Amino acid sequence: MTPGRILLVAVLTIAAIYFLVPVYWLIVAATKNNDSLYGSFGFWFDNPQLLHNLGNVFSYDHHIYLQWTLNSLLYAGVGAVLATLFSAAAGFALAKYRFRGREAVFKFVLAGVLLPSTALALPLYLLFTKLHLTDTYWAVLIPSIVSPFGVYLCRIYAEASVPDSVLEAARVDGAGEERIFATLVLRIMTPALVTVFLFQFVHIWNNYFLPLVMLSDDRKYPITLGLVTWQTTADRVPELTQYTIGGAFVSVIPLAVAMLVLQRFWRTGLTEGSVKE
Repeated sequence: MTPGRILLVAVLTIAAIYFLVPVYWLIVAATKNNDSLYGSFGFWFDNPQLLHNLGNVFSYDHHIYLQWTLNSLLYAGVGAVLATLFSAAAGFALAKYRFRGREAVFKFVLAGVLLPSTALALPLYLLFTKLHLTDTYWAVLIPSIVSPFGVYLCRIYAEASVPDSVLEAARVDGAGEERIFATLVLRIMTPALVTVFLFQFVHIWNNYFLPLVMLSDDRKYPITLGLVTWQTTADRVPELTQYTIGGAFVSVIPLAVAMLVLQRFWRTGLTEGSVKE
């Protein structure tokens, strides 16, 4: 093994440890009660009772954590799917159709990529207040279906991977634009769409500031905002410290499952052989 390869492996190992140690601590801490949490070694198990702790998390305050979980799945699942579809349609149109103002539209999208989401929270709140949509599920869902980065990525990928000859062949065979997009383009762009979906799902799932601004009913909170409310009241209700840790442990599971299930779709060469030179 060359010195350069050894250095690369060492750097990657350090990076992996850096990211995995907090996850390991979270798993260990989720198995402890409040006394063990502060009175035992933080990186090893002490009288594990994970199922008991998780049962307390889900049953506390009339199963409100279960409601937060369903809310997060709604916001992240529906928002990511719609954002992916809209990004695919917009990216494909910007890549393959010629129309006046196309580059101006694309530059406008790029400007959206540079804007932090926190800077848009207050204008969105004022807009949704006028529409009487604050403190509703729509107040979190509607902004979540917009992904400037997704549009950018889909345009770049469509330009590189969707051959014009395949589109022309489909049109010659009598396929309409909607059918071409639904049956051909979406299949070819699967790796990019999976990437957009995962980025958007993680972004919405971890989003804290937008729900904080938009929502006042705690039954509509996502997990991120709900756990913060538990943490802020832990000084009055000590067991909420353990419930917050257990809730954080559960909140990581959907992200890990989504990553493991969808990673097999990251493939290249889906159009290889579709065009005969």
